[in-house]
Amino acid sequence: MRLTSLSSGSSGNSIYVGSDTTHILVDTGCSKKRIEEGLSKLDLSLADIDAIFVTHEHSDHINGLHTILKKYEIPVYATKGTIEGIRISDKKREMDNADFHEIKADKKLSVKDLTINPMTIMHDALEPVGYRISCGKSRMAIATDLGCYNEYTVDCLQGLDAVLIEANHDVRMLQTGPYPYYLKKRILGERGHLSNEKSGELLCRILHDNLKGIILGHLSKENNLPELAYETVRVEIEMGNNPYHGSDFPIMVAARNELSQVLEF
Repeated sequence: MRLTSLSSGSSGNSIYVGSDTTHILVDTGCSKKRIEEGLSKLDLSLADIDAIFVTHEHSDHINGLHTILKKYEIPVYATKGTIEGIRISDKKREMDNADFHEIKADKKLSVKDLTINPMTIMHDALEPVGYRISCGKSRMAIATDLGCYNEYTVDCLQGLDAVLIEANHDVRMLQTGPYPYYLKKRILGERGHLSNEKSGELLCRILHDNLKGIILGHLSKENNLPELAYETVRVEIEMGNNPYHGSDFPIMVAARNELSQVLEF
């Protein structure tokens, strides 16, 4: 399997997951051009994409969807709430004929040789999900846009080969930054976004000897720095109640507007 981020952050998110024979996107929140550029570096194009999975209806996760669907007849998988959110978005008329497939949390489905298992997440959207994806014995997960985690989340993220996890903000930068109070409150809330510290804490609960790679994603442009997210997560692992050191696992930070390092497992 391969996992990489095509774009990551508050301005747009799109993730590629694939095997030798199957290629999917999780979210299309950046431009069609940005997605095409990223796929081309993987020797792929949008014509190769077998399915698009959407985590939720916020604009930074669906902005490019309508443009892609104008040209390509790609099936779109999302929860009932997310589909409703997409249909009432600004681009609803342009997606009237989209090939939507309703999915449910914890109900597996297959796209060729990939098995996709949606997982419930806490976020201020209609019915958001993360995704666990497997191919044969290889397993990975995408868990972004979650204001908090619980034992269910931890259970869902066990035994992975790779994980793309949110490290959205540094709490101090957010608290002292320019955002209005209501927005700070939303981001810090249980249905907001995961901080660097909380991301590291969650990782401490799911680390195991065979984890091959960690990608930190959905970093805030205004309230975080790539090096700060990396170091905070590394220290949390180093100091956490686990047998591991921060240097025991490859930790990468997803780039904002370009293809990130590709994890192969």
